Amino acid sequence: MDKNLMMDLIDRATVARNRAYAKYSNFKVGVALLTKTDKIYTASNVENAVNGLSVCAEHSAFIKAVNDGENSFKAIAIVGGVLDINSPCLPCGSCRQVMAEFCDGDFIIICVNDGKILEYKLKDLLPNSFRLK
Repeated sequence: MDKNLMMDLIDRATVARNRAYAKYSNFKVGVALLTKTDKIYTASNVENAVNGLSVCAEHSAFIKAVNDGENSFKAIAIVGGVLDINSPCLPCGSCRQVMAEFCDGDFIIICVNDGKILEYKLKDLLPNSFRLK
């Protein structure tokens, strides 16, 4: 992926992270999702006192994009977690499955925390995913 585009996605995900509502865990996550039409959708996680009603940032970004008529994607940047942990924030299993619904195995997942950047392909984070299509 182009370095400038990657940094733009990371910057936008960082801004989204600052809007996260994570008063229970303080585990703030922001994402920037790039469509194949080069639109970028941002989102952050929103927690709830009933944990099962919380919404991940990744899932929220896909919902926004799909509701806007987009259903084909290139990449996502994920910035978040607890910043004093030295590990980049990877998507949970549920979000990986949402990605598999709309993306091929070469979909790029950029994971960032505290300046550390890791890049994966969806097929590496969710091999043999469940797909109906």
